[in-house]
Amino acid sequence: MEGKDLEFAVNGERFKVNSVDPCTTLLDFLRLNTPFKSVKLACGEGGCGACLVILSKYDPDSDQVKEHSINSCLTLLCSVNGCSITTSEGLGNAKNGFHPIHTRLAGFHASQCGFCTPGMCISLYSALSNAPGPGGGLTVSEAEKSVAGNLCRCTGYRPIVDACKSFAADVDIEDLGLNSFWRKGDSKEAMMKSLPPYNHLLTTFPEFLKKKSVVTNVLDHSRYRWTTPFSVTELGNVLDESANSGGGSLKLVVGNTGAGYYKDDEEMFDRYVDISRVSEMLVIKRDENGVEIGAAVTISNVIDALKEEGSSNFKKMAAHMEKIGNRSIRNSASIGGNLVMAQSRKFPSDITTLLLAADASVCILNNRIIKKVKLLEFLDSPPILNSKQVLLKVVIPAWTADTGLLFETYRAAPRSIGNALPYANAAFSARVSNQTVDECLLAFGSYGGDHSIRAREVERFLTGKLLSHSVLHEAMCLLRGIIVPSKETSHPEYRKALAVGFLFEFLYPLIDNNNGHSNGHVDDPIESLPLPFLSSSQQVLESNEFNPVGEAVIKAVAALQASGEAVFVDDIPILPDCLHGAFIYSTEPLAKIKSISFGENVTPAGVFALLTFKDIPIHGQNIGSKTVFGPGPLFADELTRCAGQRIALVVADTQKHADKAAKLAVVEYDIKNLEEPILTVEDAVKRSSFFDVHPMFYPEPVGDVVKGMKEADRKILLAEFRLGSQYFFYMEPQTALALPDEDNCSKVFSSSQAPEYVHSVIATCLGIPEHNVRVITRRVGGGFGGKALKSMPVATACALAAHKLNRPVKMYLNRKTDMIMAGGRHPMKVTYNVGFRSDGKLTALELTMLIDAGTEPDVSPILPRNIMGPLRKYDWGALSFDVKVCKTNLPSRTAMRAPGEVQGSYIAESIIENVASSLRMEADEVRKINLHSYGSLRKFYKHISGEEDEYTLPLLWGKLEISSELKKRGEMVKEFNRCNVWRKRGISRVPIVHQVMQRPTPGRVSILSDGSVVVEVGGIEIGQGLWTKVRQMVAYGLGLMKCNGSDELIERIRVVQADTLGLIQGGFTAGSTTSESSCEAVRLCCVILAERLKPTVDQMMMEKSGSVTWNLLIQQAYAQSVNLSASALYTPEFSSMEYLNYGVGVSEVEVDVMTGKTEILRSDIIYDCGKSLNPAVDLGQVEGAFVQGIGFFMMEEYTTDEKGLVVQQGTWDYKIPTVDTIPKQFHVEILNTGHHKNRVLSSKASGEPPLLLAASVHCATRSAIREARKQSLPWNCSDGNGDVSGGDFELPVPATMPVVKGLCGLYSVEKYLEEKICGK
Repeated sequence: MEGKDLEFAVNGERFKVNSVDPCTTLLDFLRLNTPFKSVKLACGEGGCGACLVILSKYDPDSDQVKEHSINSCLTLLCSVNGCSITTSEGLGNAKNGFHPIHTRLAGFHASQCGFCTPGMCISLYSALSNAPGPGGGLTVSEAEKSVAGNLCRCTGYRPIVDACKSFAADVDIEDLGLNSFWRKGDSKEAMMKSLPPYNHLLTTFPEFLKKKSVVTNVLDHSRYRWTTPFSVTELGNVLDESANSGGGSLKLVVGNTGAGYYKDDEEMFDRYVDISRVSEMLVIKRDENGVEIGAAVTISNVIDALKEEGSSNFKKMAAHMEKIGNRSIRNSASIGGNLVMAQSRKFPSDITTLLLAADASVCILNNRIIKKVKLLEFLDSPPILNSKQVLLKVVIPAWTADTGLLFETYRAAPRSIGNALPYANAAFSARVSNQTVDECLLAFGSYGGDHSIRAREVERFLTGKLLSHSVLHEAMCLLRGIIVPSKETSHPEYRKALAVGFLFEFLYPLIDNNNGHSNGHVDDPIESLPLPFLSSSQQVLESNEFNPVGEAVIKAVAALQASGEAVFVDDIPILPDCLHGAFIYSTEPLAKIKSISFGENVTPAGVFALLTFKDIPIHGQNIGSKTVFGPGPLFADELTRCAGQRIALVVADTQKHADKAAKLAVVEYDIKNLEEPILTVEDAVKRSSFFDVHPMFYPEPVGDVVKGMKEADRKILLAEFRLGSQYFFYMEPQTALALPDEDNCSKVFSSSQAPEYVHSVIATCLGIPEHNVRVITRRVGGGFGGKALKSMPVATACALAAHKLNRPVKMYLNRKTDMIMAGGRHPMKVTYNVGFRSDGKLTALELTMLIDAGTEPDVSPILPRNIMGPLRKYDWGALSFDVKVCKTNLPSRTAMRAPGEVQGSYIAESIIENVASSLRMEADEVRKINLHSYGSLRKFYKHISGEEDEYTLPLLWGKLEISSELKKRGEMVKEFNRCNVWRKRGISRVPIVHQVMQRPTPGRVSILSDGSVVVEVGGIEIGQGLWTKVRQMVAYGLGLMKCNGSDELIERIRVVQADTLGLIQGGFTAGSTTSESSCEAVRLCCVILAERLKPTVDQMMMEKSGSVTWNLLIQQAYAQSVNLSASALYTPEFSSMEYLNYGVGVSEVEVDVMTGKTEILRSDIIYDCGKSLNPAVDLGQVEGAFVQGIGFFMMEEYTTDEKGLVVQQGTWDYKIPTVDTIPKQFHVEILNTGHHKNRVLSSKASGEPPLLLAASVHCATRSAIREARKQSLPWNCSDGNGDVSGGDFELPVPATMPVVKGLCGLYSVEKYLEEKICGK
C-alpha cells in the first residue's frame, strides 16, 4: 500500500509534515512549528494539565465527530494523522472574540499567573462537550471534577471551580463566589442573564480532513518509521516482517501515556507500530458469559462500558477506575497498555487488582496463535514487552445474580481523584451465607510487590469458616506475612497496615451487622452524611472612596491568559539560529571534578559546546547569583560542594538534544584527601560550620527568661521536633532567552522576580559594563520566591553561552532538573524549654534552632529575623533564642513564600499544643489566654505594633468564633468522635501576626498623544495582581483631575514589561509589599503629572466654561510641550516601613484511622487587609496562600538521599494540593478595617501572611489523632502490637497519610480485634 503524508489540522488550519522523528510529541510540534502557544510544558509527564488540547476524530460511518482532551506532552505526532487538534486559543481569542469559558474564568477571578489557565479551559471544554444528557447538561459534581487532574499553584482552586460550576445545569447560582458579573442583591434571574452565554456547539471538524479515508491513510514507513495496522492479521504481518528482517526494536503505541512514567523510553526505537486502529483490539463485546474488552480500548471507554452493565459490581469497578490518572490520561491510555506495564515493568496498577478480583482472563497473540490465560498466570509469566507477543483483549466473566455475592474495591492514595498512584489497593469478592464464607477472592496491589496478587492462603483459610473476631484476627496475621513490599518501597509497614485495613473493612460488617454490608465503610453513622464536593462563601467589602482603587476589578489580561495568548519567556518565537542549553549537575556532595565527557567519548547529536567555569571571559567572574550576603558561583570550579550543583552547560541545536546530552554526560569524581561532606545540621554543629548573621537580622530577646522559668508551675524541657522542606512547584519551570547584540551587548529575557539582580550578575559574569546588558521580564508563570535568586544562574548561563557562541541561546529547565536545583524552603531542627502556669499562662520560652541553609548563603541569614516575627504572636512572658544558620553540603535553600515566617508561626502552635496536652486543657483555651494585650504587643514588637486601634487580632479572634460557629461545632466534633471508631474529627483555631516591610520601588507613568497611558514599575507580575492594582492606582491618580471621561480611564492604561535599562532600581518582587509600593510609586508619578497639567486644565476650564475632556486636555498639553512622562522612586519612611498583619483561621478535619487520610471538611478565614486595593485580587491571594500552606503542612515531601540529591523528580512523587484536597467548605472574609494612615491608601499586604493560617489544618489533624490514640489505649491486651500510647506525641510536617496512620496505630485493627476477643 502506498504511504501517505502526515496531515492534520490545528485550530482549523491544515498542517502537512513531510517527515518527522516518530518520537516527536504533539506538544513539540505545536510549540515549535505553529503560532499557538497556549499549550505549555510544565511537567512532561501528563501530571499537571498545562499541555492539554482537544483531539477530534471523524467517524464517516456515523457522520459524527468525537472529541476529548489529551496530553500533548505524551501524544506522539504521528498518532494524530487525520485528526483535528484544538488549543485554547482555537476555542476563542482576542482577535475573534473569547470563548465563554475564557470570559467566565476571567470574571470569576480564576486566573493568577495564568500559566495553567489554558489547560483548565480545555479540561472544562472537554467535560462540557462530553457531558451526558440532553444538550450536554453538566452536573455540579461533574463540573468540579472536570479540573481534578489539573494543577494550579496560585489560586487555591476555589474560583476555578466556581467558574466551572457556572456551566452546570443543576447549579444554585447563589452558591457561586465573588465575580464581576453580578452585584450582591441581584435576583437569580439577573445573575443567570449576566453570565456570558454558552451554546453547546462542538468545535468544527475541517472538511478537508473528512475527505481523507482513515483506512487507506497509512503513513509512508520510510519517511516516518511509523506503521498503522488495521487488523490482527496486518499486525501479525508487521511482527513477522520485523522478526524476519533482523528486526530492530519495535514500540507498540496506543496513547503513549507510559512515557510519562518510564522516561527512559525516550531512546530511539527502529519502528513504531500504532495499534490504536486494530479493529479486533477496539471491540467491546457483551454476552451472557461476560464482557470482552479489546486491549486498545481506552480506559475512559472501558469505564463507560462498565457503567452500562447491569451489575452494580461492574459499576464499582468503573467508579474505581475513575480514580486512575486523570481524565485526559484515561482518554488516551489503553487497558492493555496498563496491564502490560504492570506485567513487564512492575507498574503499580489498579486495573490488574480489579480484574484479579473479577477472575478475569487475557488473550495473547504469539506467532499468530491466540492463547487465553488467567490474568494471574499472565502476570507471573516472563515480561511480554519487547517480545513478539501482543495482548489482544481482556475477558471479564459475568457476575451471577445471587444476592449473597459481595464485591468491593479499595484504594489509598495521596489524592482521591486528582492523579496519584496508590500506596496500596485491593478488590474483594466473596459469597457469604449465614456469616459463613462459602468462597472468596482477595486481590491486593500497588503495595510494592512485583505486581498485584491474590492472597490465596487467606482465601483458603477463610473459605468454609464462620466469621468471628478471632477468625478475622487470624486472617489479618496471615495477610501480613503475604504482603511483602520490596526493599526500595517507601513506608512498607504502612502499606501492610493498609492491606489489613482493607480486609477488615470488607469482612468486619459481616460479623457485627448480621450479615449486612455497608459499602465497605465500617462507620456509617447518621452524623457523617456526605458533604457537597466543594462549597464556599466569601465576604468582601468593596470601597469606592478612592475609586477605582478598592473595586474588585478583573485581573489585567485574565482572558488573554485563559486563551493562552499571554506571552511567557518560552513563548517568544525562536530565531532560526537559536541554540538551547541544559545543565549538567553534580551527583556527589563534595568531590574534585576530574573530567566531564560523554558516553563512549562520542559527542551526542546536535551538541555545539560544553561550557564550564573555564569558559568565563577573562575579565569576568564565576558568578551565578548574588544578594547582600554575597555571591554564588555559576559553575562548580575544580570542586563540587553539593549534589545538584551546576558543573557545566551543554549547548545544542534543540532543547531535547541538550537535555539528552546532559543526561548522557559522564562526570569523573575524586574524593581522595577530602573531608567528609556535612549533610546534617548536627554535623554542621560538630564542625562549627555556620553562616554569619548580621545583628540587624538577629532580633533581641524579650524579658528575663530565668525569672520567667522561676515563675512557672510547670515546664516542658528539651522538647524537640523538625520541619521539612517544600518545593515551589511554580507551573512554569526556570527559563531564559539570551540574544547577543551589537557592541558586545546582551539582551536577556528572564522569568525572574529580580531582573535588576539578574542584570548585575550577567554583567559581572561577562566582565562588561552594566549598560551593555538589558534584562526584560514581562510576566512570570508563578514564582513564590523560587524565581528570585534561583532564576539568576539560568539567565546568566544563557547570556554566557550567547556571548561565547554569538548566537541566541534559550534554556527551559525540565522539571526534574528544576526540582534538583531549586533548594526550596529551609528545613530546621527546633529544641525548646517552655515554662507555664497551671492555668495555661506562659511565663518563658527558650528556643534553640538549627537551620539548614545549604552550601551558599543565598538569603538564609535573614531567617532568624523572619522566624521570630510570627513566633512572637503569643505573650510568652519572656523569650530567648539561639538560632544558628548551618552551612552544609546540600543545595542552598532560598526564600519560599513566607520564608521563616511559616516555620516561626508553626513553632509557636506546636509549643502551645504540647502545653495544652500536658495540662489536659483545650489548646484553644491556652491560645486565648496568651493572645497579646496591646501592652504586651508593644513589649514584643516595639514600634512595629502601630497604634492601638490597628491591633485588630482580638476583634478577628472573637468575630471568627461567632461566624464559624466554633463552640457548637466543637461539641459536634466530640459527639462524632464518641460515635465513631474508625473516623475521628478535630477542629482548631489559629491566629497569625505577620510582620512585613516595604522597600524602595520605582515607577513611571507616561501619557501618550491619544490619551492612552503606559506605565512601568519595578515590581514584576507573578500572578499576584500587581499590574491590576497599579492600573487602578493610575486611574485614581489621574482621575483626580476630574476631566470628562476620566472615570473610564482604567481601560486606557497599559502596564508594560520590566526593562532594566528602561526603569532602574527595580529590586526584588518579594515580601508581599511590592504591589502596594509599586502603587505608591505610580501615585507619586500621577501627582507630578497633575501638577504639570494644572495650568493647562485651569486655562481650558476658563475657555471651555468648566468642562474639559481628557482627550482634549492631552492634545492641548502636547501642543504646549508639557512633559507627560513622570518617574518616581517611592522610599518608605523608616518609622513606618514595617507593619503587622493579622488573621485567624479555623479548620475542621476528618481522619480515616484505617488509612491515615485527612479530609479537610471546612476552613474559615478572617484576614485584615486594611482597605483592600482590590478585594478580588486579595481574596485570591488569601485562598491561594492558604492552600499552598496546606501543601507544606499536609502533603509535600521534598527530601534528599544519602548524598544530598533531591529524591522527588516530578508530579509522580511530589504532590501539591488539587481540587480534591482543598477544604470542602471554604469561607473567607476580608475585613476592611479603618484607616491605617501610614499605609498606601490604608491598604495592607495579602500575599504571604494567610499561608501561616494553614497550620490550623495541621493542628486540627493533631487533635483528631489524639482522639484516635485515646480510644486505642484500652486495646492493649496483647503486648506484641502496642504501637501507640497516649496523648503526648509530635505530629511531623508534612503530616502525610503514612505519618498520620503511624500515629493512629499501624496495628490498630489487630488490637481492636484482640480487645473484642479479650472482652469475650
